[in-house]
Amino acid sequence: MEFRTQGYNGYDLKYSPFHSDKIAVAAASNYGLVGNGRAYVLGIAPNGAVNCLSQFDTNDACYGITWSEAHENHFVVACGDGVVRMYDGNAPGSLPLVNYNEHKREVYAVSWNLVSKDNFVSSSWDGTIKLWSPSRAESILTLPTHSCTYSCAFSPFSPSVITSVSSDSHLRVFDIRTPASASNHLVSLIPIHGPPPSIRSGVAQPPRAPPSECLTHDWNKYRGSVVATAGVDQMIRTFDLRNPAAGAMATLQGHAYAVRKLAWSPHFSDVLLSGSYDMSARIWTDGTAIGVNDMGSQGQHRQLGQMNNHTEFVTGVDWCMFGAEGWVATTAWDERVYVWDSRKYIGQF
Repeated sequence: MEFRTQGYNGYDLKYSPFHSDKIAVAAASNYGLVGNGRAYVLGIAPNGAVNCLSQFDTNDACYGITWSEAHENHFVVACGDGVVRMYDGNAPGSLPLVNYNEHKREVYAVSWNLVSKDNFVSSSWDGTIKLWSPSRAESILTLPTHSCTYSCAFSPFSPSVITSVSSDSHLRVFDIRTPASASNHLVSLIPIHGPPPSIRSGVAQPPRAPPSECLTHDWNKYRGSVVATAGVDQMIRTFDLRNPAAGAMATLQGHAYAVRKLAWSPHFSDVLLSGSYDMSARIWTDGTAIGVNDMGSQGQHRQLGQMNNHTEFVTGVDWCMFGAEGWVATTAWDERVYVWDSRKYIGQF
């Protein structure tokens, strides 16, 4: 199933947490380099057609998007002019409900609190993460990263734990329950590119890779301490935040260019989806599957399958939480959104 974002290059998308047939998409004209942006709310009809239910134009590129966890029609979009905007998806073409205007540079990601559901975070190239309430235009808290920050996310298990990845090749963990101090709630700073111990569990480890920009990360939906990261060096790495000194638990290699987006499956604890500048979307297992499942993911960590329909950089990926286990959506710079069943691509490379 396909939708064309005519004149706008896709950057991010999210399935609705309330409806299996609704997707929000962030897009930008001229590949996000100059010009305005557009946010879409798409609906999937029973016959498989993907239709635009509403759209909203912005003054600058739309880079990131996420749905409200508290209101089924509201979503927020991260924009290139430093503004985070909240819209009502049921009011096509309307002005933003709220403009959150504190970031000094491009905002690249937004993430809603999955537990308390009463706030969300944004991250920016200005080296900060900001915590917002839907009902006020001033931020609640600013967390400095001192580095261009491409991705931020709330833990799906705690309302106060926030993570981010940045151009300095580090995974940061913040806990806003900790007292405000010189650390600014930072509780862990993990170098994504090692160095791991040279010998662990009797198995020789690869040498440390040179640091490079990390572009994306996501929390595992079943294992509360596991996070996956990826970026310019084409590698996907999984970490256990309980033991960051041990280095990556699994390293997944296969993409030919930078990995732009990651999403863990909401159905299988070992399966994740990636989108890359090599124009492919790929399905992986981290090698922790127990027993047989519909994805055939038991066994060692490896790539399971691949979708090559896109003809430009794949920049957004997400899983549908409802219905048959395996439906995903992807968007790319080719002005296309695809909705597809990842199970049908298992074994395809």
